[in-house]
Amino acid sequence: MAKYRKLGRSSSVRRALLRSQVTALIANGKIVTTEARAKEVRKFVEPLIALAVREKDNFETVTVTAKVPKKDANGKRVKEERDGKKVVVYDEVQKEIKKDKPSRMVARRKMLAQLYDVTEVDSRRKKDSKKVDLVAKLFDEYGPKYAGRNGGYTRIVKIGLRKGDAAMEVLLELI
Repeated sequence: MAKYRKLGRSSSVRRALLRSQVTALIANGKIVTTEARAKEVRKFVEPLIALAVREKDNFETVTVTAKVPKKDANGKRVKEERDGKKVVVYDEVQKEIKKDKPSRMVARRKMLAQLYDVTEVDSRRKKDSKKVDLVAKLFDEYGPKYAGRNGGYTRIVKIGLRKGDAAMEVLLELI
């Protein structure tokens, strides 16, 4: 018996399909897909969440001094003239950042290898689009949420047959 479903696709296309569905599931919390795809996606998502649960607290908080440009009331950078040139004025600010320990960094890289980049686009202005950090979402949101749970992070709910080809459609969601 095969270890995985081929889903009628070549290996590179299959990998891309599964990777995009894993990304969509983590970004949105649920997806509608066929039963065979959902069972394959589950095999990728469960270990990612288990990794997030295991490494959720594996960091240290460090205080650093950062240079931040001063801004005026309109949000534009304040410039002053020095030696005939306009130079941006900076303030020094204390910031607390999370510094990953080595095992958490390895986990982060494993997650990044399986997830696509997601950009949240504002419908009014494309300029205001921002990148969604799915790895941070896994560590900060899903890690603590599933901390007391030993596996079984997803649920498959059958919806019914698809009209076009009568494939069984399911709702794959994070519990």
